[in-house]
Amino acid sequence: MEETTRAGTVVQEQQAILINKNEKIKKLKVMVAIDDSDGSFYALKWAVDHLFVAIGVAPETSLEELGMVVLVHVQQPFQHFPVPAGPGGVVFYPPTSVVESVRKAQGESSAMLLSRASQLCKDKMVKAETLVLDGDPKDMICHAAEQMHADLLVVGSRGLGQIKRAFLGSVSDYCTHNAKCPVLIVRPPKESST
Repeated sequence: MEETTRAGTVVQEQQAILINKNEKIKKLKVMVAIDDSDGSFYALKWAVDHLFVAIGVAPETSLEELGMVVLVHVQQPFQHFPVPAGPGGVVFYPPTSVVESVRKAQGESSAMLLSRASQLCKDKMVKAETLVLDGDPKDMICHAAEQMHADLLVVGSRGLGQIKRAFLGSVSDYCTHNAKCPVLIVRPPKESST
């Protein structure tokens, strides 16, 4: 639909967004990396709010038909190191019960994070799948995006400065350079000082 503005220019109302009923809708598969930071949840909320919008879509089309979100959380592997226990080179290995306790706590933490993220998707009526991986987050996120044939990888930004990023490394920076799909880095809004 075209309409003329006061200045006499022609404006096309959302024709770029409208979907012809005869065209097949390509389902978008968006992978969102989730951790316990506010930045990752802000990135998820941004992705759901901006990428899965039903403006101009035929009324019989549900948001689930537009695509889905894959929520991926990567757990750092628990390092089973010997602990020095005194003089003379005596070492102490943590018992397996400690190792199992740590792994159980990691699993519970992952389940809580992904449950919260899934609920956010459910509230917006967007289909979501969850995936928990073990390993280095940088490598595992890129590998998962490639294996799942993600159309877009969304990661949050913690806002590390250049020096911290150089020493700690940045998951978002690594993914930008190594992922086989487009990467969207979502920065949280700056806090206003009032």
